[in-house]
Amino acid sequence: MSTHVKKPGWFTVNVFNRFVAWLTRRGVSVWGSRVLAVRGRKSGEWRTTPVNLLTVGGQQYLLAPRGHVQWTHNMRAAGGGELRLGQNVDVFTAVEVTDEEKVPLLRAYLKRWKAEVGIFFDGVGPDSPDDEMRRIAPDHPVFRITVKN
Repeated sequence: MSTHVKKPGWFTVNVFNRFVAWLTRRGVSVWGSRVLAVRGRKSGEWRTTPVNLLTVGGQQYLLAPRGHVQWTHNMRAAGGGELRLGQNVDVFTAVEVTDEEKVPLLRAYLKRWKAEVGIFFDGVGPDSPDDEMRRIAPDHPVFRITVKN
């Protein structure tokens, strides 16, 4: 498994992510934003971070543009979590998708959010060939989520 991680800078952590999370907690989705809540794999405490919820072919996905970050490790251990938008909380289960399954998902994600996260994809964009998508796939965990009713 890849250990690829692109840590966020001070501005992203202290300004951008906090602002997006603040809006999302108040029910304003910024291009599909949600606040992801996942139990910590060691502490069992809820950990939260803003994420972009991707929908492709009627399925919902969470993709980690920065790589194998803490929420991805926690998601593997917990097998699910919560997506929050304002007062709405969707409890879900999650299954990690294979690298081959990621190709169309990476493409769709980059089509929607390249301006925001394109720097984390090693020069690969939404129009890049499939072999370039396959090359970066191991560096970007993707989870198919199923909301519990």
